[in-house]
Amino acid sequence: MRKFAKYFISTFLLIIVVTLPCLLVNASESGEIIPFDSDRWEITASQSKVEEYLGQPSLLLKGGLAVVKDSEFTDGIIEYDVALEKTRGFMGAVWRVQDLGNYEKFYMRSHQSGNPDANQYTPIFNDVAGWQLYNGEGYSAQVEYDFDQWIPVKIVVSGKNAEIYIQDMEQPVLFVNELKRDIKSGQVGLFVEDYAPGHFANFRFTATNNPPLKLTPTLLEEAPEGTIRSWSVSNSFDEKTLDSKFILSQDDKQNLTWNKLVTENSGLANLARVQGVEPDKNTAFARITINSEQEQVKKLSFGFSDRIKVYLNDKLLYGGQDSFRSRDYRFLGTIGYYDELYLPLQKGKNELWMAVSENEKIRGGWGLQARLENTEGISMD
Repeated sequence: MRKFAKYFISTFLLIIVVTLPCLLVNASESGEIIPFDSDRWEITASQSKVEEYLGQPSLLLKGGLAVVKDSEFTDGIIEYDVALEKTRGFMGAVWRVQDLGNYEKFYMRSHQSGNPDANQYTPIFNDVAGWQLYNGEGYSAQVEYDFDQWIPVKIVVSGKNAEIYIQDMEQPVLFVNELKRDIKSGQVGLFVEDYAPGHFANFRFTATNNPPLKLTPTLLEEAPEGTIRSWSVSNSFDEKTLDSKFILSQDDKQNLTWNKLVTENSGLANLARVQGVEPDKNTAFARITINSEQEQVKKLSFGFSDRIKVYLNDKLLYGGQDSFRSRDYRFLGTIGYYDELYLPLQKGKNELWMAVSENEKIRGGWGLQARLENTEGISMD
């Protein structure tokens, strides 16, 4: 009898362990709908209205956020229905909201229906987005939308990963292999840019630890040898102070303060992790010291968003412009290793300073990445 009881208890515990994740997922999918006229919502937007839309009680939202005030969400499932108008628009969900300038975000681009960038995951750091830094596979997916009808959306968040479901609740359209912000509890809610309004219905969420994902995370690819993996980043200043500045003087440097920024695995330095963009403070220096055993020339490949000026040993070598639509109406200004410089290194210490500026209105990504073709005869610090 004792053996039977022990066997029964062991079997019961095994069943619980195996089925609990599924039970949690099912529970989340039947999460309580939060009515939009509830006082649980805090809305900060240029326009919002609770209304009947396409037969559903809904929220019209434009130009801001609507968060559930009493929510505490680290991992779990977010679900809602959204109706899209056939015009330029950006609408979706936010989670792990720390404040109005720091959170994770997924949104749909209604005007890009059927295109590879029909939607977007991006972190928000200090009120600066990252769609110019994080694009392509793992950040957006090709989806064709139906307009003027309700589309179900589900977001499963688990640690550093997320799965996005649109229309089909059984198969994710997008797997985010690395959420960029730290894993930290915060509020959850909805978001719409100040273009076409978003229409939302049936919003619900359930917070639960590490919900199971259908897809498997892959190892993050390490940046190749020669990639600059950390920068000293200055406080921000007005880009205009560098106009016609061909030589940096001690006066230009005396009021700068510095923070170390370690890059992401790819070698990307998201400068918004250090600070945000303010009026007349849209530029920061990222610097590194290159120690050379001899006088030599080294090829530097780099990418930036949005504008850059490169100084070596205080002398201006290069100026570049990659802002949104700065070349033609289709140009997004996404970052990549599209530029090259040949650095004339002197024997000994060489100071490489890169002044990176962000578009204050668009704030689509403030970043830098750089790598040397070979590191023979040099060291970096």
